[in-house]
Amino acid sequence: MRANVKIYFIRHGQTDWNAEWRYQGQEDIPINEQGRAQAMRNGEALKKLLPAIADAAFVSSPLSRARETMHIVRTTLGLDEDTYATDDRLLEVNYGDWQGTLAAELPKVDPEGMKSRSRDPFNWRPKGGESYAELMVRAVDWLNNVERDSVVVSHGGVSRVLRGQILGLDEQSIPVLEVPHDRILILREGAIEWL
Repeated sequence: MRANVKIYFIRHGQTDWNAEWRYQGQEDIPINEQGRAQAMRNGEALKKLLPAIADAAFVSSPLSRARETMHIVRTTLGLDEDTYATDDRLLEVNYGDWQGTLAAELPKVDPEGMKSRSRDPFNWRPKGGESYAELMVRAVDWLNNVERDSVVVSHGGVSRVLRGQILGLDEQSIPVLEVPHDRILILREGAIEWL
């Protein structure tokens, strides 16, 4: 990321699976009414930055929950809802066999996976999925190519690893960082703030 560049990072609006504490990963789950309200709130927050924010790059994860959030944000800003890029590097962490499983069911469904994860949540990889360490590699690859201010709609895991990179956080603290749906994270070289 170039010096003096800001990334306005928005986590997609809430889905029914988020509300149920069900692992989504890269499953393509739509946002719900609460998620639409959160996306509108984030669009309204960005409105305060008009007209400058309209000249930012707009990029989204290709999953529908992120794209619908982006459409709502852009419509709220008075911009064409479909004029933005998508990037696969902004996909959520792949939870593999855990995708679709309620968090409360995991101790019965995969007790060994739960134990392994508790020992090393950053490097642990679910069967058929990827680790936060692997997610960080692809997300930082995206970050290193950001040339100008950008509005990004992506996922909780991506938010966590980007903050970890920008702030130089201990890797074991990254998987537990807060990831609200209804706040915008402003990332810049060496610093973050919330909008």
